[in-house]
Amino acid sequence: MRDLDPRGDGERRVRWEDGILLPRYRLPTEAEWEYAALGLIGATEDERIANRRMYPWEGRHVRSPERRNRGDFRANFQRGPGDLSGVAGYPNPGGDITMPVHSFEPNDFGLYNMAGNVNEWVKDVYRPLSHETVADFRPFRGNIFETVVRDEDGNIMLDERGRVIREAEEVEDSRWNYRQADNIGYRDGDRISAVSEEQEVYPPGTTLISDSSRVYKGGSWRDRIYWLSPGTRRFMDQNAATNDIGFRCAMDKIGSSRGR
Repeated sequence: MRDLDPRGDGERRVRWEDGILLPRYRLPTEAEWEYAALGLIGATEDERIANRRMYPWEGRHVRSPERRNRGDFRANFQRGPGDLSGVAGYPNPGGDITMPVHSFEPNDFGLYNMAGNVNEWVKDVYRPLSHETVADFRPFRGNIFETVVRDEDGNIMLDERGRVIREAEEVEDSRWNYRQADNIGYRDGDRISAVSEEQEVYPPGTTLISDSSRVYKGGSWRDRIYWLSPGTRRFMDQNAATNDIGFRCAMDKIGSSRGR
């Protein structure tokens, strides 16, 4: 590829850090994030989940049972109204806002702060009953999907860096897309009323859920203990930002499931 080093000859070999030889990074799906947060390696016996975890660590408590740091909290969260850093003279967990990444022990997958410190965005758009409608295989709730772009001869098109070009496409199924559902009609008892394309009908009541409502999980320094459980979920407009929401990247694995 082109070499920007003025001491070079204008071209150089591709390196791993260029990112060309790796899959694109993305947000993890909600299912991927929850799986990573639970880290069930230490809670299994011969492929049997012996202890169902409530948090990303063993046990059902948020204080450490280990002798060297017994009683210390295992995550950075808000203990109660106005209590962000603990009792005077004995700060626990030791931070009033965000804390350094390595302030707490990682989970069984070696991941830090999968509970507390900051919430994290996931890729799924929010729907209240996603768990009832997503597929069992690679569950994901989205409203925009990408399709591979091909030329007139059917060949896959690549960009200047050799990557496959994909085109975003909105889903028109009313189960997935709120705006399409509004245009299709509304439910009156057991009767579906047809609506013309020119007429836009919104269901009774007001909702903050839209096609840009994105799920975030994990709990933060300003959240109560309830939100530290990997199964809890909230949503916010994907274009909004707060001081307690961040993200971590994921990428599709290449190769077999055992890494061979």
